[in-house]
Amino acid sequence: MTVVSAVDERWDDGLIARRAEEHAELEAGTPGPHEPHTPIGETYQGTLRSRLDALRELVGLSTARLETETLAEAGRVLDEAAARQRLSSRHTVVAIAGATGSGKSTLINALAGVPISETGLRRPTTSAPIACVWSEGAAGLLDRLAIPGRLRRRPLAGGAGDEGLQGLVLVDLPDHDSAVTAHRDQVDRVLALVDAVIWVVDPEKYADAALHERYLRPLAGHAEVMFVVLNQIDRLPGDTAHQVVDDLRRLLDEDGLALGEHGEPGATVLALSALTGEGVGELRELLGAFVQGRNAAERRLSADVDAAAARLRPVYVAEGRPGLGERSREDFGARLAVAIGAAAAGEAAEREWRRNAGRACGTPWLRLWRWYERLRTPGGTEPRAEVPVEEELTARQRVEQAVRIVADEASLGLPAPWAQAVREAAVRGSEGLPEALDDLAVTARKPRAGSRPPRPAWWPVAVLAQAAMTLLQFYGALWLVGQIIGVLAPGLLPPALIMLAGIVGGPLVEWACAAAARGPARRYGQETERRLREAAAGCGRAMVLDPITAELMRYREVREQYATVAGGRRVG
Repeated sequence: MTVVSAVDERWDDGLIARRAEEHAELEAGTPGPHEPHTPIGETYQGTLRSRLDALRELVGLSTARLETETLAEAGRVLDEAAARQRLSSRHTVVAIAGATGSGKSTLINALAGVPISETGLRRPTTSAPIACVWSEGAAGLLDRLAIPGRLRRRPLAGGAGDEGLQGLVLVDLPDHDSAVTAHRDQVDRVLALVDAVIWVVDPEKYADAALHERYLRPLAGHAEVMFVVLNQIDRLPGDTAHQVVDDLRRLLDEDGLALGEHGEPGATVLALSALTGEGVGELRELLGAFVQGRNAAERRLSADVDAAAARLRPVYVAEGRPGLGERSREDFGARLAVAIGAAAAGEAAEREWRRNAGRACGTPWLRLWRWYERLRTPGGTEPRAEVPVEEELTARQRVEQAVRIVADEASLGLPAPWAQAVREAAVRGSEGLPEALDDLAVTARKPRAGSRPPRPAWWPVAVLAQAAMTLLQFYGALWLVGQIIGVLAPGLLPPALIMLAGIVGGPLVEWACAAAARGPARRYGQETERRLREAAAGCGRAMVLDPITAELMRYREVREQYATVAGGRRVG
């Protein structure tokens, strides 16, 4: 232990090995007794926590409806949030990124006060991420960044004297425009894990399309955790530096990057010279205030959730107000009623009722003639059934068309995955629907009270009247016969009048009954049609509309979760 203490007193600039115990812990990737990993309040708090919970619920509800690739970014954000929450909340990880020759390494050395990162004319100078830690307890964060112990440094005097930067973990990245693919891959990997980033640009490459199109524009939503530093202003004469900074701001504004001006949240833009030290003190103060706020990790995660929500917007936000309105439900039932032949069945029931009335109230001679006609018809002891309007009780094509129309109406305006889910639910529900409608048609055509249509109260009176007319005919005929054979006194007029009254009265009673039967027959036909319509609508509702409604409710549920994920922003 004496040797270790002597080493601490003599050298602690990070270029040679630090304390033996700490060096071994860093290489092993485990925290020592003085390096606790303090979680961010055990769980995230406030709005961020509710948004992460909603995002987790959203992914769970959408797994069966969306492609894995669609939810990949949301899953990555949740994984990174969980990983960051388990690590130190007392530290803020800030990456320094820039193009070749922008002076990243010079800047980190100026901030640390010692040569942390190698500088020189050979390009690229930085080939792997190098970390500079201002306080203890960041081992877990550096392990997460996959920075080995040999590339972990400490600033001048171990950072103990720089209270403003206590908790800062500064990571020098390879050049983002390096010709070496592995270097660019490391930049992309680390940028996805750090809490904030300092973009270092120089007067020659500050407008480089690779920087703006590949990084700044896609990361515009992370403006609050970004610093954009114009380095090497010592090379610019006079007021040129101000002109370059103004042009840089213009480019950042075109990228959609909010700029933190007049106290508003956004990216910090400043000019400095890491070589001469001009402006470095201002950057140090800004970094100190940023780190001491200890909310950079939450702000970064909140921006990640914003980005994930923006990517998911096309699959969750509908155009207009999709759903299954009452009009669509009624139209669907009407189409099924047409397919099942409800109107034709009602008309057939009405004709059947009128036929039954005619048989019961008609003259005996007419019924006798109809009986004779049936006997003369080959094989026709019963009246021939009428030719149905459709060859089958249920027109399968009409049923399929009705299902397709209601599915299209219900999915109108929905995002593509949910519209497809609605259509699939409708198709699955419609399997067996034609057969079910056929069975219902057979059952619903029968009257509820029995197999015969109900008779009105006046029906027995009409039957008695018809019987009386028949008796008058027989009575008049017998009277005439009696006169002919001499049994009765002659007198042609009275029996003839009685017989004529019976002959004329029978058709009159039949005609009156037919007229009186129109109303009850129509109501009976309408009742039959109504039962068929209700049966068809009920069957369609149970087999098609209910599954569609379930899918729409599922969409509304994920839509509510998405609204929470989007942070209360308007989602359509």
